[in-house]
Amino acid sequence: MPKLNGVLETALYVEDMDRARVFFEGVMGLTAFTADHRFTAYDVGAGSVLLLFLRGETLETVHLPKGMGTIPPHDGQGRVHMAFAIAIRELAAWESQLDDHGIAIEGRTHWPKGGESLYFRDPDGHLLELATPGVWPNY
Repeated sequence: MPKLNGVLETALYVEDMDRARVFFEGVMGLTAFTADHRFTAYDVGAGSVLLLFLRGETLETVHLPKGMGTIPPHDGQGRVHMAFAIAIRELAAWESQLDDHGIAIEGRTHWPKGGESLYFRDPDGHLLELATPGVWPNY
């Protein structure tokens, strides 16, 4: 069986790209690699990329320039979940950051292996998690 090396990209679909950029750059502190009217790609550390797509704008095949290839159509609906990895020493700073921006913490979990998670929502209602080591056997 061929081996997977990790999750490279995670995608969220948003209703308002400007609003989403304000949240992910201002609240979450992310920096975009690249962006246009329909998507934004963010570095989230450890070789991972968060892609934001404007809902309904990726329903057609994208033909890349100079024979580079194509990207098939995709889209998503509903409130999805994703987790960001953080160091335990950053947990309190993240709580303050969320509070300073008026972001409600909806849930907290203290995992059996010692990890902790904070749950909150982005402007599109996606459930975001900040997770410290000890959440999963491999993290």
